[in-house]
Amino acid sequence: MQILYTTNDVRTHVAKAKKAGKLIGFVPTMGYLHRGHISLVEESKRHTGYQVMSIFVNRIQFNDANDFNNYPKDLERDFDLARDAGVDLVFVPDEKEMYRNNLTFVDVDVLTKNLCGAHRPGHFRGVFTVVSKLFNIVQPDAAVFGQKDIQQAVSIEKMTADLDFPVRIILAPTVREEDGLAMSSRNKHLNPDERIRALAISRALRKAEEMLSSDERSAAAITAEMTRIIEESSPTKIDYISIVRYGDLDFIDTISEKSVIAAAVFYGATRLIDNMIVETDAGGARCVY
Repeated sequence: MQILYTTNDVRTHVAKAKKAGKLIGFVPTMGYLHRGHISLVEESKRHTGYQVMSIFVNRIQFNDANDFNNYPKDLERDFDLARDAGVDLVFVPDEKEMYRNNLTFVDVDVLTKNLCGAHRPGHFRGVFTVVSKLFNIVQPDAAVFGQKDIQQAVSIEKMTADLDFPVRIILAPTVREEDGLAMSSRNKHLNPDERIRALAISRALRKAEEMLSSDERSAAAITAEMTRIIEESSPTKIDYISIVRYGDLDFIDTISEKSVIAAAVFYGATRLIDNMIVETDAGGARCVY
């Protein structure tokens, strides 16, 4: 496994892989890898023959300086996990390598006005800017993103299409702990009590699935029941519990097409997100979470 630190080195190695006839798969991360990240690599390997991972904690997507400063880091552990997963190249740039007096930013306004975009000003502009730069550096054939960050994934699909990046965007399912909690690097910050109470988020999603299976389609009714379940767990704060249309992430009153049920909840100082994709047809509702 190659560990590279500069754009030129990455481009040289990727060009060699392409010349050898390999399709390039790409998994961008901020490090502190867990099984969820590894599942993205595994998904990428199903479609491509040369795996690139980036590890870069992107300062410009953090609207809270403390959140950036406290983001967990363990590069040596990350390298071991990436190597075991079959990653061929890890790109580990520093800020000077990624941002040289940058004056250009990328945004997708319409898809980021709700959900996390409404609570984290500037976050998605930072995400889209760094992903655009990484796409141009790595030039992958496919890039894999996790469903857990659904607003990010849907918006990057749109950004990629609008800017004509020749990259196939693949959405991989959320990976969960055995008790249902969505895997996240931020879970490390939960104390034991917060960790137990945070399970209310996945319980609320399961309740939404039960209601949909019983032909409930009212967004207000489903979010009210989810709110009740989560409030019983005494969260520090609920940012949102919302139901939006998948295509444009706009709020809907009735679930009648592909939709997303999403929540962002604080336990202590830790903000957790989770979601469920819902597809409806004459036979009922299919839920993926």
